[in-house]
Amino acid sequence: MTILLVGLSHKSAPVEVRERLSAGAEALPVVLSHLAAREELQEVMFLSTCNRVEVVALPRSRLDDAALRAIREELARHGGLERDADLAPYLYEKRGDEAVAHTFRVAASLDSMVLGEPQILGQVKTAYDAAVAAGALKGMLGRCISRAFAVAKRVRTETAIAAGTVSIASVAVDLARHIFGDLDHHAVLLLGAGEMAEAAAKSLSKGARAVRICNRSFERAAALAATMHASATPWDQLEQEMLQADVVVASTASRVPVVTQDVVRRVMKARKGRTLFFVDIAVPRNIEPAVHKLDNVFVYNVDDLEQEVARGLKARHGELAAAEAIVAEEVAQFLSWTRGLQVQPTVVALRTRAHAVLFGELERSLGGRLKHLPEGDRAALAQMLESSIGKLLHAPTTRLKARASDGEGDAGELASALRYLFDLAEIAPEPHDRAEPKGEDRGDGGESLPH
Repeated sequence: MTILLVGLSHKSAPVEVRERLSAGAEALPVVLSHLAAREELQEVMFLSTCNRVEVVALPRSRLDDAALRAIREELARHGGLERDADLAPYLYEKRGDEAVAHTFRVAASLDSMVLGEPQILGQVKTAYDAAVAAGALKGMLGRCISRAFAVAKRVRTETAIAAGTVSIASVAVDLARHIFGDLDHHAVLLLGAGEMAEAAAKSLSKGARAVRICNRSFERAAALAATMHASATPWDQLEQEMLQADVVVASTASRVPVVTQDVVRRVMKARKGRTLFFVDIAVPRNIEPAVHKLDNVFVYNVDDLEQEVARGLKARHGELAAAEAIVAEEVAQFLSWTRGLQVQPTVVALRTRAHAVLFGELERSLGGRLKHLPEGDRAALAQMLESSIGKLLHAPTTRLKARASDGEGDAGELASALRYLFDLAEIAPEPHDRAEPKGEDRGDGGESLPH
């Protein structure tokens, strides 16, 4: 069966589309359960970050188109759309080796807006853990995702793709610095106290005159502020805090805007028109889009950060070729392994048939003309038959597996011929009995958790 992938990202869809399909910690299990309940899908994983929403799946049958349609329908349902066709302009679909390569590239942060950023690996691990807990990953697709962790680890270890790694949060702070020249004489208000907010706070602590952290949980804001030169402020003081701030960096988990046009209009009246900049790195967005329409108010969201990202990634792009070579090598190894699995049932069935026929004859002989043989001789005959079966079937099974691993188009025909000639009933091995690709490693390695 073919691994499938359907998704959208910062490359294919604007933030206003991505935010409709994003899923936080509470929504992720719900979306996953709807996908796992589809009879067209045998295995499935749902990934949602600020820059992408993707479904990776293994169809229950060879009807890939039905599985793809099921995924599109569930994405549309999650996004509150009446028709999956409304998503068509933004979605990409990948099958087979393209889906595997894309999954490996995403985990290795080669498809991220910020090349080499570490957060995506943690986000993929969260999606993987949720799918495993739901029983939606248990076979080939589970091995594919697990292999992606090892690929990411290789890329980070063997290349300098993550040297001086930045995140969306640090890029947002760099944008603020480019706007003001420096932040030494400016006040920054940070909305949120999660991982993204923490990354932004660390970057801000290196230069801003004053950093204030405002979060719905004052305790979390205070805990984050205590780790750096910052102050915490209660959520109900947000409007007052915006009166003093020059830059507001927003990164909360709210599903609805926490800063509205009406609030900012009041703030700007009290500020007497003094310019206010918002950098919104949350998806869904924290700043109501209409805020940007107000005079002397400027709002930048995650899609606006790409130019800033480009400024800082020239050196890292030099490592991209080496990283892509690693991904290509790992994809080839994984596909070789999966193709071997396709003929494995035929190999098992052939050995089972040969064993049943020869040992059946041996049992009849030992119960008849050879019943006088002592136990030691009986064991010697059994061992001889086992050895003979191995030698006799070694060449056909080895060659069949080799043809499959090499991607030769006739491997399936050869397997069918064996099943026909020997009247074989296929026996599919259990997932845990299948040999994994060499070097299988989840690669936890202390990577950052998702934001």
